[in-house]
Amino acid sequence: MTATISEATRARFDQEVAKYPPEQKQSAVMACLSIVQQEFGWVMPEHERVIAERLEMPVIAVHEVTTFYNMYNQRPVGKYKLNVCTNLPCQLRRGAEALKYLEQKLGIPAGDTTPDGLFTLQPSECLGACADAPVMLVNDRTMCSFMENDKLDQLVDGLRAAEGKTS
Repeated sequence: MTATISEATRARFDQEVAKYPPEQKQSAVMACLSIVQQEFGWVMPEHERVIAERLEMPVIAVHEVTTFYNMYNQRPVGKYKLNVCTNLPCQLRRGAEALKYLEQKLGIPAGDTTPDGLFTLQPSECLGACADAPVMLVNDRTMCSFMENDKLDQLVDGLRAAEGKTS
């Protein structure tokens, strides 16, 4: 896969950078990482170098942001990225069991992607919805609450059906 960043993407970087005073352009780092991920599906080391150059900051500083937040993919992921909260409040309300159930249902360990490229399963730190535990985040955008086994089945089976695939 090529890491070449298009002119359209560079123009989007410029739009984000323009939101900040020139001496604070590094504040656009998260937006630039999101833009790259939208285009490529993940953030490659070459992307980090391009962003660092554009924002006039060390590459390691960009990499630190990429690795700190689990919303930035550091490798290709499935069409549906499932982040299951395993922080203490969710643990106390069966978050770890939800993750284990999904590992069995999908036939992959946490951190892996199904062979068909449909699902990537990841443990996650706090998603900020402790009262709804166990919770999970689908594709870094859709929060799912009270994810007991029956709801996990509905979610996974529904996504598979939408793709024309069966268990």
